[in-house]
Amino acid sequence: MKNEMTLTFSAVSDNEAFARNAVAAFCVGLDPTIDQLNDIKTAVSEAVTNSIVHAYPNGAGDKFVTVRTTIEDNTVHIVVSDEGVGIDDVDKAMQPFYTTKPEQERSGMGFTVMESFMDELSVERNTPTGTVIKMSKSLRGADWKEKKSSN
Repeated sequence: MKNEMTLTFSAVSDNEAFARNAVAAFCVGLDPTIDQLNDIKTAVSEAVTNSIVHAYPNGAGDKFVTVRTTIEDNTVHIVVSDEGVGIDDVDKAMQPFYTTKPEQERSGMGFTVMESFMDELSVERNTPTGTVIKMSKSLRGADWKEKKSSN
């Protein structure tokens, strides 16, 4: 069975926690572990924060971030997108410690964190502007694999 939700919200920092918790709540029906939920929340937090901080350098104004979450076959697929300035060099931006905002004491670890907590991560420059971050995580635990192999 496939289940889907889409959130679109103003690109302001206050909405990062809302997005993170809404996606986690959406996943609860799959009975994830606390660690899996925390991984998802952390990755969504990083993706949304990147969109808010980097996509709209002149302020969000009336700008938005969209989080689309799909659950299919015990896998959560999350797409975070914005219509901001985009990323000039995605490969460079995905390198650990790379940041375009060193004056704000940004660590440059956002994509590294997302990649470490999710099973799959891809980052695309949207055309003509904006960024699309796609992440996936399987919520099949060790007990699921044991049950599957005994069937």
